[in-house]
Amino acid sequence: MTVKQLSIFLENKSGRLAEVTKTLGDAGVNMSAFSLADTADFGVLRVIVDDPEKAATVLRDSGRSVKLTDVVCVRAPHRPGGLADALAALNEAGVVVEYLYAFVAEKDAIVVIRTEENDRAVEALRAREFQLVSPDEVYRN
Repeated sequence: MTVKQLSIFLENKSGRLAEVTKTLGDAGVNMSAFSLADTADFGVLRVIVDDPEKAATVLRDSGRSVKLTDVVCVRAPHRPGGLADALAALNEAGVVVEYLYAFVAEKDAIVVIRTEENDRAVEALRAREFQLVSPDEVYRN
């Protein structure tokens, strides 16, 4: 079970992030979670939205470079060690985490995990009885 994430490539110039969020807002696309990483020349905005296909289309139509990526979303208890337990399950299965970010929904953390081995990640998390989050649940938050 995976969720679609948008990766939006931005020039590292003032106002670029504001433009992207305005474009999404004007299109009626709601952001649930996001992460921004930058270098001297560009940034990568990773976003979970309520309608990934629509978001990708409106951003591309506005001249943005956008990539849709499958990520795993898992519910981790919002307590000390909750994330460590989930990462231990992945580590024991030999799954390499490329990056992750999280947001709080209700009383738990929803952790967005990017790996090249989504099926193995899902299997490892389920084996340790972690609750995976469905696309419908993520998109409506």
